[in-house]
Amino acid sequence: MAATKLVIFDCDGTLVDSQHIILAAMREAFINAGHTPLDDADVRSSVGLSPYEAVARLLPDENEEYHNKMAEDFRLAYYRQRTECSPGPDPLYEGTKETLLALNDAGYMLGVATGNSQRGLQRVIDDHGLQGLFVTLQTADGHISKPDPSMVYTAVAEAGSDVANSIMIGDTSYDMQMATRAGCHALGVSWGYHSDAELSAAGAVHIARSYAELPAVIERLIGKP
Repeated sequence: MAATKLVIFDCDGTLVDSQHIILAAMREAFINAGHTPLDDADVRSSVGLSPYEAVARLLPDENEEYHNKMAEDFRLAYYRQRTECSPGPDPLYEGTKETLLALNDAGYMLGVATGNSQRGLQRVIDDHGLQGLFVTLQTADGHISKPDPSMVYTAVAEAGSDVANSIMIGDTSYDMQMATRAGCHALGVSWGYHSDAELSAAGAVHIARSYAELPAVIERLIGKP
């Protein structure tokens, strides 16, 4: 019996471009707390982490209690930005849905591992008609933040696969580190929030330039289903 082949995707910066909401929400949270907002590049560097870990990275001199408060302020600001300022769906990157459908039709199992919440991920799925494509959905609600490998381990178990036959696709160094720590293949994408150099340094074995590249690279790394 052939091994189950699992392809795990990050969400923000990999499936959808959501940086406008993330940047606006972090800016709002910082202003409300009396901080000078950070440069967008600094905030983008934290995308992919859970809200607490992102805030802790951006405000390293503050204590745990303050980080928890700021993380909650960010969540509230994100919800306000989403519902009041940008109620429409975050756009899929070019070729996203077509590639997901092609991989599914080819027999690959698909999953998501994201620093987003379950509610946020479900919104993306519903907004873009992706229901039924993913056999496993791992979010920040139930896991330690990336780059801890917990999300990958759970996704692999739920899909009935193993790490040797699984691949993590993402746009940040945290995705690549999570993959390498779990022992699965790490495939970076160039259209997200971290640079090629950061992805390579974190363990990416390949960096894709478009969704059209992905099926051939996936087949090369983990084989056909």
